[in-house]
Amino acid sequence: MGEYQWNETKPFQTVFSELYSSLDANGTSAANEKWHETRAAAPQPRGRSYYISGDVRRPGVKSGRCSQSGSVRMSSPALWLLLPVSLLLLSRPPRLLSHPQCLDFKPPFRPPQDLTFCVQYREFGCCDSARDRAILDTFYRVMGNADAAGYELCAAHVQDILCQECSPYAAHLYDAEDPSTPVRTIAGLCDDYCADVWKKCRSLFRYMTSDKDLLSLEGNMAKFCRHLSLDDADYCFPRLLVNTKLTKDLGLVTADSEGCLQLCLEEVANGLQNPVAMVHANDGTHRFFVAEQVGLVWTYLPDRSRLETPFLNISKSVLTSPWEGDERGFLGIAFHPQYKHNGKVFVYYSVEVGFDEIIRISEFRISSHDMNMIDHSSERIILEVEEPASNHNGGELLFGDDGYLYIFIGDGGMAGDPFGKFGNAQNKSALLGKVLRIDVNHNNHGPLYRIPTDNPFVNDPSARPEVYAYGVRNMWRCSFDRGDRQTKEGKGRLFCGDVGQNKFEEVDIVEKGRNYGWRAREGFSCYDKKLCTNSSLDDVLPIFAYPHKLGKSVTGGYVYRGCEYPNLNGLYIFGDFMSGRLMALKEEQNTGQWQYNEICMGMGQTCMFPRLINNYYQYIISFGEDEAGELYFMSTGIPSATSPTGVLYKIIDTSRRAPPGKCRYHPLPVKTKSDILPFVPKEKLIIKTTPTKKPKVKPTSRTTGRAKATAQPPPNATPDWVEQLVKLMQGEKIPTTVKPTTTKPPKPKKGGKSNEKRGQRKKTKANAGADSRPRSVEIHSGSVRLANGNKADRGRVEIFVNGQWGTVCDDLWNSKSAAVVCRQLGFPHVVKAAKQAEFGEGKNLPILLDDVECTGKEKTLLDCKHKEIGKHNCGHQEDAGVICSHMEEA
Repeated sequence: MGEYQWNETKPFQTVFSELYSSLDANGTSAANEKWHETRAAAPQPRGRSYYISGDVRRPGVKSGRCSQSGSVRMSSPALWLLLPVSLLLLSRPPRLLSHPQCLDFKPPFRPPQDLTFCVQYREFGCCDSARDRAILDTFYRVMGNADAAGYELCAAHVQDILCQECSPYAAHLYDAEDPSTPVRTIAGLCDDYCADVWKKCRSLFRYMTSDKDLLSLEGNMAKFCRHLSLDDADYCFPRLLVNTKLTKDLGLVTADSEGCLQLCLEEVANGLQNPVAMVHANDGTHRFFVAEQVGLVWTYLPDRSRLETPFLNISKSVLTSPWEGDERGFLGIAFHPQYKHNGKVFVYYSVEVGFDEIIRISEFRISSHDMNMIDHSSERIILEVEEPASNHNGGELLFGDDGYLYIFIGDGGMAGDPFGKFGNAQNKSALLGKVLRIDVNHNNHGPLYRIPTDNPFVNDPSARPEVYAYGVRNMWRCSFDRGDRQTKEGKGRLFCGDVGQNKFEEVDIVEKGRNYGWRAREGFSCYDKKLCTNSSLDDVLPIFAYPHKLGKSVTGGYVYRGCEYPNLNGLYIFGDFMSGRLMALKEEQNTGQWQYNEICMGMGQTCMFPRLINNYYQYIISFGEDEAGELYFMSTGIPSATSPTGVLYKIIDTSRRAPPGKCRYHPLPVKTKSDILPFVPKEKLIIKTTPTKKPKVKPTSRTTGRAKATAQPPPNATPDWVEQLVKLMQGEKIPTTVKPTTTKPPKPKKGGKSNEKRGQRKKTKANAGADSRPRSVEIHSGSVRLANGNKADRGRVEIFVNGQWGTVCDDLWNSKSAAVVCRQLGFPHVVKAAKQAEFGEGKNLPILLDDVECTGKEKTLLDCKHKEIGKHNCGHQEDAGVICSHMEEA
């Protein structure tokens, strides 16, 4: 006797795994003989009983013994199965990448209510209870055309075929992975299973489909089953259900062999100039606002169209420059919690007053005439802090659940916080290097802000009362945890990324009155050894830190609390500005430790959904949430305040979505006076099939008794920019996908330069392993580079055309042509149009362009007038060059 104990909580993928492991040594013939018996293990639709005999399930008659606990006892070998599936000629599956997808071209989900007919997909699939009932109605309509013998032979087969619409792989079964392809009316069937169905039930297909081509083949089994076959036989029914490569971890976040989480992206906005913040007004309109470093804030509507008139424009007041890595500018924006009623918005930006550089926190009000525009005359300066240097400006503004405004200010700049005996960060009488908390409520009369009565240092005469926490270096992007949507667990925790000095980047949870260690400590390591050993320091260690071999400038993120992607709930997702890494932390509930995973972009078919992409620009500037709690990040290819290469991406998990209808919201109407610019996506999906490596995770060492232990990534080396630059200039391929790029190296702070696209992790010396072959580089025709061997702002001009690099003749070469090259490379100014091979002869390259005439406004040299590609009347002794600059005079 064999008995299967039904477990309603058993994960779907576990059942598949148990089924596969139960196959006998002879393949599946024995399993196929038990096909009918195994079907009885599944619960039956409510209100109807079924007679199980052969292939028939017939309403109205009961057979077999089913206890209330759900156990099913039958006289058969111990092969039990949660779902109806015929195990015909199954062999061990080949290696392939899972790509669950429904007929609406979206990921599968966990049905919120039990399915009563397609019960095999009650745990995970593509049908909710309404669709399940509709399929049951179709079943009765089809089987109403069968006599008793037809029921006996075909009911189970018809149920199986109809229920494949609920399969997690429905899009594959119906050959509908792309919205542009026609959807089958019958799921793709494996040959042997199709032959069995054809022999018994072919006459019923006329009631299941209107496919005339299929019905015309009803008399020919071979042609009939060929018509129902799939190009990818791994996905045919029923083989896919016991293919462990498809069913393993089904419904969980996809990960590569080393645990790197594979997520996808959706492009939301583009053409942005160093987007530093994305916020929402929490007013029910579901608009979102994107701030640029130059001092512009744009309004986006829920359909992602943008208003042509900016929401805020203080670009004339903001202190910044086109220099890459300039940390000054418009840095933060926060809507008052009562914005819907008081119309107040607070901003954080750099200004110059005389010869002093100032951090300014200001309040604005919404225009009384346009809900999508700030009244620029309403500015009231709330707070100003003098900056002794141009870097470490902080820049975050947040409102907490307590209604107070939190302000995150850097330590004043330079290196090592050299101000005073212990630095600004440890000096509670200074506002630099602090988290401040002030009360800006009810400030229309009286002081512009008040001190919350429970601020930690209100009674300390040696401290500024605004100080909420101290010992911070340069916290760049912080966020409050919204808390679990059901339990509210985690709500109110304040996460920050604090940019390190020479060795480590860190993530902190900020709490009232605590000291976060700088400059005594950098990450878990001592920076100022004398301060570090001071027993009175009483500093809080970070929850996570990583070395500069993995990235040199942390960008704090958010704990995901959105509705659309349940598997991401509770993940703290953040990144690194310099290396472009996306990372995630998950708190272990039992131990309080934070487990680290790197995030990779989806490989193979993981991101093959409509509108999804799997690559992004390297320099991760900021993260944001929309009003519904979904997660976004902003990055750019050239980190200059004036470079329009910034893109806003939405983070997508294609492994599982919320059930249809659960995440619906109804935005309040938005009255617009400005013209509306529709969103036009530009980024594309990159198809790569080889999984990428991720850094291993090792536990970090820490001082005992100060904070909970965490995981720290190992010292895997990020590819050295000098090495990559040299390879690129020599025409070699480097392991990344790039757009036309500048050749100036990144600076070891929030700066640098590259149009590099991220997503597939780069191989490094530390993790190259056996497969250290470089991946292909996508370089567009018209891309340029400078060859001189050492300086990034000058060199011989080399251009990429039709798959090869070549030089440019200096005939007609002038400053207008040179300006086009400099602008391509991210330099706003040209110093010199060099001639006569001033930077050497490119003898190993062909001459591709001659007689180049530009107006200076073209995007690339190929847009200028020139001779036919490869035609010239010059030699390499006339190779053209340029000297570029970020300044008007060099």
